[in-house]
Amino acid sequence: MAKKSNRIASFLSARRRWVQGLVGAGIYAAVSVLGISLWWVLAAGAAVGLVFGKVFCRWACPLGFFMELLTGIGGKDSKFQQMYQYHKLGCPIAWASGALNRFSLFRIRLDEKSCAECGACDKACYLSSIEPAKYSLYKKDAERPGEAFACSKCLACVSSCPSGSLGYRPGVR
Repeated sequence: MAKKSNRIASFLSARRRWVQGLVGAGIYAAVSVLGISLWWVLAAGAAVGLVFGKVFCRWACPLGFFMELLTGIGGKDSKFQQMYQYHKLGCPIAWASGALNRFSLFRIRLDEKSCAECGACDKACYLSSIEPAKYSLYKKDAERPGEAFACSKCLACVSSCPSGSLGYRPGVR
């Protein structure tokens, strides 16, 4: 089951920007063409946040799609990359779903028995790479980035795990 979950996560993670672009275009069309209220988008984003955590920003947000394109200019170490979190400051969906990360039904889970502690997951995680002393997916004394307010569940950590120890699945703390 865990291996299948990791294959699905790897498949989706590799195509995340396409998914985000298509879903974001659909949301934009629903709001601008069909006249759907932004309140409905906010309610849907919060509901999705309760189930999946803060996935809206990295998987559905139209503004997030364009910000990722902008921050991707110049590669991973460019100054544009440092701007990534700023566009979320004014977004109520990011606030609601970020607050729900700690309580969401689906979470990034570690199977400690099969973990080789290679650190590949922390290298792939944008949050662990920004604050390595604070966050880690496998170190016992660190906070889990998947439960942090800023984690957007891009699943890069899950797809990078060579032993398949990480998964994105339902369960309680």
